[in-house]
Formats: sequence, structure tokens, C-alpha cells
Amino acid sequence: MLHSRLRPAPRRNPSTTTTAPAAPALGFHDADESAYVEEFPEDVFGAFLPHLFPDDAPSFHGDPGQCLLYSSPRYGELEIMIPSYPGQTGKQSEEVAIGLGKEEGGTEAKEERQLFAHFLWSAGMVIAEGVENADCQATENDSVSQKEAREIWSVSGETVMELGAGAALPSLICALANASLVVITDHPSSPALTGAIEFNLKQNLRKPQTSQMTTVSIQPHEWGTLTDSFSQSYRGTFTRVIAADCYWMPSQHENLAQTMQWFLAPGGRVWCVAAFHTGRAIVAGFFEIALENGLEIERIFERDIVSSDEEGREIRREWVPWREDENPETMQRWCVVAVLKRREDTGDEIGR
Repeated sequence: MLHSRLRPAPRRNPSTTTTAPAAPALGFHDADESAYVEEFPEDVFGAFLPHLFPDDAPSFHGDPGQCLLYSSPRYGELEIMIPSYPGQTGKQSEEVAIGLGKEEGGTEAKEERQLFAHFLWSAGMVIAEGVENADCQATENDSVSQKEAREIWSVSGETVMELGAGAALPSLICALANASLVVITDHPSSPALTGAIEFNLKQNLRKPQTSQMTTVSIQPHEWGTLTDSFSQSYRGTFTRVIAADCYWMPSQHENLAQTMQWFLAPGGRVWCVAAFHTGRAIVAGFFEIALENGLEIERIFERDIVSSDEEGREIRREWVPWREDENPETMQRWCVVAVLKRREDTGDEIGR
């Protein structure tokens, strides 16, 4: 089970906790293990919930400011800090995330961008798992699923950009999987840019297997705003663009598609992964906008994020924009995985 990889990290001693001032160079070593204290009973119990209730597939994980341990079969345990926005409670964030409420006072567009960085999203875990599965040496005995994982998710030597990164787990895994460049972006007002991403890099990119050839940077970026120095410098740079659960606000769909087009390198691919907690129709609406903006769908399917088959392989089904018999309980166990590229009739021209 994908979500069983997560459990609460041992809580830190408040007197020794610090916020990383900047993203570190790879190979950084400065972990203060004495900052940890014993795990609380509720944290231990929480770690077993995915095993006790395997059919309960949350779309998002963690609380604002919480640290989680992500158990990676290839890279070991990674400590992931969930971003925290001052004055925002986990309950308020959760209500907005599942569409039950709006923030009081202020326009939704800016506030909800801030709120949605407060979790580690299952869609990001799907991408992280895919990249990890692809980061292995090819052999003659590889299964069909192993070959397909490398075909879709391989990042070794690639240039990667993550949009709406939040806690930036996919970017972190891409750096560990030897991408040549990883640029982590989020909205300029996102709480993720105030320390959580830097913390996650510092804690996890000091592992021995991290490539010294990988360059990692963090950049604020507002979708559709393409005249700033960052956008001008990186136009057409990225062979892999990550967008995990970035589709909940239809008013931003065109801006998001334009950003994908702008930064995508010739021959590059966009990874679009989304759960259906905000509604299947909203996700389908983004694909329509993407097609109108010069992108096309190379492959698309739905994946069960709860169960696997008898041989441990992921369960898939055909993507459809609407399912007559779907309800909130059955909907939450599936996500859509799509690989986009530029439409052939646009050639390799960058931008629109």
C-alpha cells in the first residue's frame, strides 16, 4: 500500500529545532540526532492506521508543521516536513482540501493556494514511487512493468521542474535518482517557501547515494506569469515537468497549461497526477484546457492507490471523465496518471 510508507517522525526537542536558512549543497552532513525525543503513543498508533484500515485511502497526509517519515525501499527513511502557514489550523486546511469550506476573510484564490501546501499529497507519492521504481539498472530479465516504469518515470540525467511543490517529495526523489537539474517551485505566497522545502533538502540530500552532479534550486513561481527573470532564463529548459494535485482551481487551469508549455523542453514530458477529492470533472476540465493550449495526452490511466495485484503490481483501469456508479468512498482510492507532450503540429517550438 502506497500510503503505508508514511508514519509520524519522532518529535523534536523544541529547544534544538532550527529552520534551515537556505537549500544546502548536495552531500551536506549536519544532522543533530539529539534533537529527537521518544515517539508518542498516538504517533505509533497512527503509523499502523493504514494497515488497520487498508481501504481508507486519504488524498493527503500530515498536519501543518508536522514531520513525517517516508519509508523508501531504495533510499531509506526520508524525513519530510509539512509546510505550515501562520494562523492556519489543520482542521481548517482539511475542510478546504475536501471542498467543505472556504477560508473566512479574503479571496479564495490567494488563500487556498496557501492552504493546499499544508499536506503531503498522495499524488506526489505516486510520482515519487514511479521515479524510484525506474531508478534501477536495466537487465534482460526485467518484467514488463519494470520496463514501463523506466519508460515513464526515469529521470537520470533529465532536467526536472515541479509545479506547486508543497513539501516537494517528488523533487527530492528526483534528486536522489540522479536528475541533472531539479527546480522546485511554488506560488510566491506559499508557506512551503518559508523553510519546509529547505528543511527537507537538508535532511535528505546528505545521503551517500546522492549524486554530486545534481543541481537543486528553489524558485517562487506564479502560474502564467512568464515575464520575470526566472521564467525568461528557464524557458524551454525542462525535460520533465511535475504537476501533482495542482488542478483543484479551474480558474488557474489555463495559467497552469501555459506554464507547462513555457518551461517544457523540446521532446519533454509533463507528469500530471491527481486524485479525485476535488471532483473528477475538475480534473477532466484541465485536460480539455491543456489540449486547447497545444499539449496532447501521450498516455493516461487510472491507478488504484490502495491495492495491488497478487504479484504486487499496481492495478489500473481506463481513464474516463465521468463514472456513473462512483461515490466518495470508491473515488478516493483512485487517481489519474497522465503523460503530456507538445502536440505534434506545434513541432519543437517553445511556448505558444
